[in-house]
Amino acid sequence: MLSFSPLFAFSSSLPAKLINGGIAGIVGVTCVFPIDLVKTRLQNQRPGQQVYKSMIDCLIKTVRSEGYFGMYRGAAVNLTLVTPEKAIKLAANDFFRHHLSKDGRGLTVVKEMLAGCAAGMCQVVITTPMEMLKIQLQDAGRLAAQQRKPGIIPPNRLATTNTVLSQRAISATQIARELLHTQGIQGLYKGLGATLLRDVPFSIIYFPLFANLNKLGKPSSEDAAPFYWSFISGCVAGSTAAVAVNPCDVVKTRLQSLNKGANEETYSGIIDCFSKIFRREGPSAFLKGAGCRALVIAPLFGIVQVMYFIGVGEFIMSQSPLKLISD
Repeated sequence: MLSFSPLFAFSSSLPAKLINGGIAGIVGVTCVFPIDLVKTRLQNQRPGQQVYKSMIDCLIKTVRSEGYFGMYRGAAVNLTLVTPEKAIKLAANDFFRHHLSKDGRGLTVVKEMLAGCAAGMCQVVITTPMEMLKIQLQDAGRLAAQQRKPGIIPPNRLATTNTVLSQRAISATQIARELLHTQGIQGLYKGLGATLLRDVPFSIIYFPLFANLNKLGKPSSEDAAPFYWSFISGCVAGSTAAVAVNPCDVVKTRLQSLNKGANEETYSGIIDCFSKIFRREGPSAFLKGAGCRALVIAPLFGIVQVMYFIGVGEFIMSQSPLKLISD
């Protein structure tokens, strides 16, 4: 009976971990979603058809043409699905770390990477349809601005290369219904391979890097790192992993964008997308939106560590006191 106690302890803490991950996701998305919208629009721009010059230029033009809430186009689907997505990612990592550890000893870097890899593979069940729907809504403003901009594309030439999305598909629910009606469940999972190619390496980099950075701030092996150190470690590890996998994120964004402007090429798969981007736009195209992505991911994962440190989930589940300061 005693041999099962570690597993029981993990299982009993799982709901609290899910709550922590979910709350962190909601808070993070609310704070940084406008920058995520900018990232998607910058990544979808082609040479000679630029509507936005930079992140700041994109934010200003978005507010001017679409209003303040235009920066939150697609946020509803993210807020709805980010809770299970972040909860699965963080809880899965803890689950695999628990089973890869022996006698409570720390994990090797290789095992930390394996746990992160498994967590990344688990989360794409939610991430892929969430990103698929979000990107259509985020990029709609870019296509409209491209149509209005003189000298880029005449209004009558703005084309849609995929007829799945009609003009009336203006919400995530409508887009999802049309995709399910015309393509089935696989329509929502377009770009699954590219999502795996992004999220698995991200988790492989993030979780070991965070664990080792956080370990540097611990007064001793038995003590927890201070609150501020965990926050900084989450930000550094998150931004580093985000920039490292940005080329895969560019490919994923292009593959999942169903609506295209005139003269914007389509792609038959990951290799075709990589090849066309490299040949037509050069290596620098794979860094589009990297700064925005780092600015999105850094606070998001820093907030995650805040939630874990404070113990909001544990408080809700067991009414244990919130840990507001370091021990």
